[in-house]
Amino acid sequence: MSDQTTERERILDGYLVAAARLGDQKAFGLLAERWNRKFLAHAWRLLGDEESARDAVQEAWAEIVRGIGRLHDARAFPAWAYRIVSRRCAKLIDRARRQRKLEEAVLAEPGEQRCEAEAGTDIDKLRAAIRALPAGQRAAVALFHIEEMSVAEVAVALDVPAGTVKTRLMHARKKLRAVLEGEG
Repeated sequence: MSDQTTERERILDGYLVAAARLGDQKAFGLLAERWNRKFLAHAWRLLGDEESARDAVQEAWAEIVRGIGRLHDARAFPAWAYRIVSRRCAKLIDRARRQRKLEEAVLAEPGEQRCEAEAGTDIDKLRAAIRALPAGQRAAVALFHIEEMSVAEVAVALDVPAGTVKTRLMHARKKLRAVLEGEG
């Protein structure tokens, strides 16, 4: 690519950013068209997974939309936007790491090695039922009931809305109740 073409593209991007800052939806759409593939490639390089990369870029575009009015120098758009994409990727990586650690901790909970006198007790059934829950429900139950965190604290720990925590707890309780009452 020649220096002249590169300069033209920078000027066009600067114009599109300035117009988008003023609320021009068409300009923002063109800006997104020009940059989305580059952001996806960047996110894929960081995450190594196409679906996660799409999620990160989608979240980044939402943040870009909210923040573009505060971007004072239109020429700074590429670095500013790449930083947002990188931050979103880092959040996804951190979220996945925390989820793995939590799943490992829940699976490491004592329960399998019991003396024969305890075998078949309700506590064993409950532990087995908790291990059988989907990961999100299992994590919510462990943090709320075992670690005695509040719904708000669980929401922060799992990086999900409080309503999602309440829903996961409700579904988990139904499943656990069914197991303990002999229906599951």
